Amino acid sequence: MNAAAAAAALTDERVLIDHSPPALAAHEVARRYGEGDTAVDALRGVSLEVPPGQLTAVMGPSGSGKSTLMHILAGLDQPTSGNVEIAGIDITKLKDNELTKLRRKHIGFVFQFFNLLPMLTAEENIVLPLTIAGRKPEREWLEQLLESVDLGARRKHRPAELSGGQQQRVAIARALVSRPTVLFADEPTGNLDSATSGEILQLVRRSVDELGQTTVMVTHDAVAATIADRVLFLADGEIAKSLARPSQAQVIDAIQEVAGQ
Repeated sequence: MNAAAAAAALTDERVLIDHSPPALAAHEVARRYGEGDTAVDALRGVSLEVPPGQLTAVMGPSGSGKSTLMHILAGLDQPTSGNVEIAGIDITKLKDNELTKLRRKHIGFVFQFFNLLPMLTAEENIVLPLTIAGRKPEREWLEQLLESVDLGARRKHRPAELSGGQQQRVAIARALVSRPTVLFADEPTGNLDSATSGEILQLVRRSVDELGQTTVMVTHDAVAATIADRVLFLADGEIAKSLARPSQAQVIDAIQEVAGQ
């Protein structure tokens, strides 16, 4: 490595150093399905930390365990062993009702399919998590959120009156409205055309830079991964490689390397 490259790598490393407690941490997380000879190990002792206000992308070939990892990190599934902490709380030890309350306060979700209620307006869909929790939205925060996702003029429109990109913007605003500790995005651009995907990725990145939103994104798209502060590559249920702020070419090379293992 030449001096310039070494300096750049050191700069990236320093940028990613954060002495704050992690927003999200996993410790030796394993997940086994089935028993005996038919058992399948989807995760094999994964450990990671996500600092506050950073975007981590998770990539890997089909069957690598990335979806299983996201479900466990978000409290949608339980690990066979190991534990997960969000905001310093060990979510693997919580009872179902405690976990439900934690999700409402600390976790936001954005999925490939928008999962909007067709009878509600964009604004009503956005504040739905608060409505379910019996809370009223902070008006100033809601207005800021609508402006940041560029939906101010479409707030009274129902999903059928919105484009795919606008519907995903509603879904992102819905995930952000409760100010979650961690936002989980599962293939957020997988159902969109390339131009709209670029707009959504810019929005996800802005939520990190401008709102300080800690985000974990599962994606198979090398372009999407380049907006991340760090990309983790999974293979056979383990973290095989990690890159800080990679280029598209670096992501593609890493995917090919991991797939060849």
